[in-house]
Amino acid sequence: MKKRGRNIAVFGSLICLALMLGGCASKAETNEASDDKLNVVVTNSILADMTKTIAGDKINLHSIVPVGKDPHEYEPLSVDVQKVSRADVIFYNGINLETGGNAWFTKLMKNANKVKDQDYFAASDGVEVIYLEGQGEEGKEDPHAWLNLENGIIYAQNIAKQLGEKDKKNQAYYNQQLATYVEKLTALDEEAKKKFDAIPENKKLIVTSEGCFKYFSKAYQIPSAYIWEINTEEEGTPDQISSLVRTLRQSDVPALFVESSVDDRPMRTISKDTGIPIYAKIFTDSVAEKGEDGDSYYAMMKWNLDKIASGLAQ
Repeated sequence: MKKRGRNIAVFGSLICLALMLGGCASKAETNEASDDKLNVVVTNSILADMTKTIAGDKINLHSIVPVGKDPHEYEPLSVDVQKVSRADVIFYNGINLETGGNAWFTKLMKNANKVKDQDYFAASDGVEVIYLEGQGEEGKEDPHAWLNLENGIIYAQNIAKQLGEKDKKNQAYYNQQLATYVEKLTALDEEAKKKFDAIPENKKLIVTSEGCFKYFSKAYQIPSAYIWEINTEEEGTPDQISSLVRTLRQSDVPALFVESSVDDRPMRTISKDTGIPIYAKIFTDSVAEKGEDGDSYYAMMKWNLDKIASGLAQ
C-alpha cells in the first residue's frame, strides 16, 4: 500500500482510539454490548465465511479486510479498531499473512491489549506449514494454507473449538454445524483428487501471478509456477516475467490462471509472450462478492478446482 494511504489510515485509527477513550460508541456497538451474543472479529472474508457457516446467527460477526482486498498488507479502519476492542474472540490466519508484511494485525492486537491464545487465535493452528523459497525460517512461511481443503477443515475445527469454549450454551450447535461442514468439504476434496488424477502428467502445472498454490499443489500433486512468490514482493518485474516465459516455453501446459485479487496485466504479458491463453480467474485471498460465483469458502474452492481441472485437461 502506498505510504500516503497508510498514513491516512493510521491517522484515522488514532483518532478513533481517542474517541473511544472519550466514551464514544455508535448505536450498533451499543446494541452489540447489550445483547448476549458473542462478539467475533475475523481478519478476512474466508475466515468470515467459515465462522458464519459454523456459528450462524448465534454471534455478532465483523470481518476486517473487505472482500476482494489483499490481506497481506492492510491498514485497519477506525471501525475495525472499535470492533476489536469489544471482541470476545478474534480469529486470524497467521503463518505470515496478517502478521507478515507491515504486521498490521500484530500492531492492532498490541494496541488493543489483546492476548494471543486467550483473546485471539490462529485458525491455521495445526497446519503443516510450507515455507517460501524452501526456507524454514520464521517470516518465510507461505500463508495460503486454506487452498488445501484438508487445511480448510483444520481451520473450521479450530474456529468451532474456540467458539464453543467461549460460548458454552451454543457449543452443541457449533459442533453440529461443524460436522455438516466437514462432511461437505471432505466430499469436495475427494472429488477433486479424482479429477486431477485423470489429467496427463505433462499438462500438470498451475501457473498464477502469486506463488500461492504450494499447499494446493501438495494436496493434488500438481506443480506450480508463478511470477512473484508473495504479494508483499515487487510484482511483475521484467526479470520475473522473462523467467516464467522461459519455463512455459519448455512445457506443454495448456492454460494460465490469474487471481481475482491481483492486477492481471503481468499475466496478460505472459500469455502474449507464450501464446498460452488465460483460462480463468481464480480465487486466492478472498471470496467473491455475495451473489457471485465463489462467494463462500466452499464455492471459491469448488470454482478453483473445477476451473483448474478443466483448463489443464484441454
